Amino acid sequence: MSEPVDLVAEIEMLGAKLAAARASINRRFIGQERVVELVLASLLSGGHALLVGLPGLGKTMLVETLSTVMGLSSSRIQFTPDLMPADILGSEVLETATDGSRAFRFLEGPVFCQLLMADEINRASPRTQSALLQAMQEREVTVAGVHHPLGRPFHVLATQNPIEQEGTYPLPEAQLDRFLVQIDVDYPDRATEREILLATTGAEEGAAVAVFTPEELIAAQALVRRMPVGERVVEAILDLVRACRPGEPEAAGIARDALAWGPGPRAAQALMLTVRARALIEGRLAPSVEDVLALARPVLSHRMALNFAARARGETVSAVIARVAAEVSGLAEAAE
Repeated sequence: MSEPVDLVAEIEMLGAKLAAARASINRRFIGQERVVELVLASLLSGGHALLVGLPGLGKTMLVETLSTVMGLSSSRIQFTPDLMPADILGSEVLETATDGSRAFRFLEGPVFCQLLMADEINRASPRTQSALLQAMQEREVTVAGVHHPLGRPFHVLATQNPIEQEGTYPLPEAQLDRFLVQIDVDYPDRATEREILLATTGAEEGAAVAVFTPEELIAAQALVRRMPVGERVVEAILDLVRACRPGEPEAAGIARDALAWGPGPRAAQALMLTVRARALIEGRLAPSVEDVLALARPVLSHRMALNFAARARGETVSAVIARVAAEVSGLAEAAE
């Protein structure tokens, strides 16, 4: 009987610590509670996040603030069209010792950190973008046939400008699938922008303070995986993901009509982890179906694509997800 009691106590303690982390982040990143919640959920789930938005919305500052609050060593890479894979991963150099002997030595690139900021990731060529694939999935890189493990924990927070801007390359589908969530960073409303003006243009700015250590974050990630998930939530995740696959018998009508391809099993895994993390962030002991619906768009939107006819009609992936989620929600309510 002690294990459930201990688990509840651990969840409550972590919830209090996360509340302090959110307060510290919000002192610098003002008025974007939804964005902060999704980024924290991504870190708690052990995943990577893709921040999509126009320049000047605070994406870079958010990542810098997170590295401080979560106690993680960080690196920043500014992606440009001439960036090469070795600029990210590192390279081997030939060194001559004092005795005249020569040997290759590996010089680590900026990917060897705990929190990597990939700034404007879609400005680099697909070849360079793909250099992150192994690091994001396997937490190691291979250079000249030698495997080099990365730091623990390891997270990538990438920023992306909208594709319609000049000089950008669409991210490959395989790389998009490695991002746990896609987070849309929108313009602030008038009241929030006023608060930002007053807070950031004075003599002093709000400072973030460290709340977590790397070891505490790793422990929190393990605790997320121990959180109980009800059968109803599991079924809602399966219903939602499978309803978004146009080739499945359970596919929703809008999915068959509008989608070229849908999310794979990794999307269901991502939902299973992030709903637990969201519940924990909000101080609850277990996730609900409402968590599944709230996370449908950030988890699924980058894992599916519209077909030609849907694009011609002006459909959007977000609208398709909303309709599928509403249908799944209706079925869940009818089953009760």
